[in-house]
Amino acid sequence: MAGDVPAALENRGWLYHPDYADDWVHRPLYSLAQWVNGLAFRDIQFTPSGMPVIKIAEIKGGISGQTRFTQQTFDESVRVRAGDLLFSWSGQPETSIDAFWWRGPEGWLNQHVFRVTPADGIDPTFFYYLLRYLRPNFVGIARNKQTTGLGHVTKRDLENIEAAYPELPEQRAIAHILGTLDDKIELNRRMSETLEAMARALFKSWFVDFDPVRAKAEGRDPGLPQPLADLFPARLIDSELGEIPEEWEVAPLPEVVDVNPTRALRKGVVAPYLDMANMPTHGHSADDVVGREFGSGMRFISGDTLVARITPCLENGKTAFVDFLQDGQVGWGSTEYIVLRPKSPLPEEYAYCLARSAGFREFAILSRTGSSGRQRVPAESLAHFQVAVPPRPIAEAFGRAVKPRFARASAAVRESRTLAALRDALLPKLISGELRIEDAEKFIGRAV
Repeated sequence: MAGDVPAALENRGWLYHPDYADDWVHRPLYSLAQWVNGLAFRDIQFTPSGMPVIKIAEIKGGISGQTRFTQQTFDESVRVRAGDLLFSWSGQPETSIDAFWWRGPEGWLNQHVFRVTPADGIDPTFFYYLLRYLRPNFVGIARNKQTTGLGHVTKRDLENIEAAYPELPEQRAIAHILGTLDDKIELNRRMSETLEAMARALFKSWFVDFDPVRAKAEGRDPGLPQPLADLFPARLIDSELGEIPEEWEVAPLPEVVDVNPTRALRKGVVAPYLDMANMPTHGHSADDVVGREFGSGMRFISGDTLVARITPCLENGKTAFVDFLQDGQVGWGSTEYIVLRPKSPLPEEYAYCLARSAGFREFAILSRTGSSGRQRVPAESLAHFQVAVPPRPIAEAFGRAVKPRFARASAAVRESRTLAALRDALLPKLISGELRIEDAEKFIGRAV
């Protein structure tokens, strides 16, 4: 129990001696799990295809165009599967060092990340939340060692950090409470992504592939309600973009979408601020918007689309639909954003779907200028990007179809933020033992 704390853990200060209930078992953190570090891969081991190499970037943002692959085989201890518990122990302390569940495909673990397997008698989900509880300690330890921008939490640190845990039924009860909140957050995330994917698929079908027009031209059923199907012509014509629907026009993007429209915000006014680090690579909603005094940066309002224009954020797909501001409110962020706002009759969501489309992203990447590693897309280059412009009835029909989907997706995100705040308030109280679960076995019995 508390009296069993090893001498090495005494008098280490809060970084190594967090708060726990006195009647819990106290042990060095390292002793409560098996910690297997990833491999230091060499360039010669990478191949165009194969299994992905799982770095911190993949843990946080998923498989992307920057992911490396290998066809070689390594020790099973560094094979990563969905559901594995990972702990990134090196990098920028505030943004990289943390615990994660791996939810991606099978791959090989890169160095600076531990694959963690809790010991017998330690519930894996409880241990995950124990690591999350200790995150401020990890960040503080790593920051104390920071010399060149990177900080580390070493095996020696893990051996010196004190951990504690209750009996297994109470562990499971704590894990159930926090896990239920995270499960709902994950469900909302998937629902939001599905709704957004439906909207983007409709954009591609109508405005890129022209599926309803091709179907009618070939004598097939376009699969739309008759009043909607009647809005589309039955013939494609040649244009500088290739084939486009008859009666549609080709126009440079700025003719149908405002690029960096003027937004008024006085210097020194506190306004919602979106940092580049919190721009989403997947999904439309940004996280961690905070109030900050306006100095200089791009300004935006609700319904705008933000596109990161600088390498590597552009390649990583950092794009957001502004759904976190009140009507009339102006937010701001990095000077490396391009702000897009469709002109009537195109709906606001059109710009976001366009910005996520393959054609737009390929054009933007090819339009980069500047030195290697700090290339950016000049906003004026978008004047050379051309789009097929639909007639007003089709533009308005697209808006009626996608707006409810975006609204439901945004509502799911807002609910998740509330749930996350509740989880973050409960986590330190439950993991420290400040808030106890009475009769944990009965609690588990009611929950299952």
